[in-house]
Amino acid sequence: MAYVRQRELEFSRKHVPRTELLTMVEETARIVDETLRALPTEKLAEEYPLLVFEAPTSTEYLLVHLTTHLTYHLGQVNYHRRLLDAR
Repeated sequence: MAYVRQRELEFSRKHVPRTELLTMVEETARIVDETLRALPTEKLAEEYPLLVFEAPTSTEYLLVHLTTHLTYHLGQVNYHRRLLDAR
């Protein structure tokens, strides 16, 4: 099944059960792993088919960007976790 983003739910959905969140994270990790393993190395140098920034980029550049973007959000999650642990 192809991934279908539901961006509005990413910001509006509240009180998601922990078990459901963990299941979604595990499924996402599985899909990312399978996708990257199946990605031929030569595809990395090719232009990414969608225009994401002001100018075209390689697939490799976009994947590095997405990785650093994810780490930014992981930092935010960790910050909020520490706030909750401090209670």
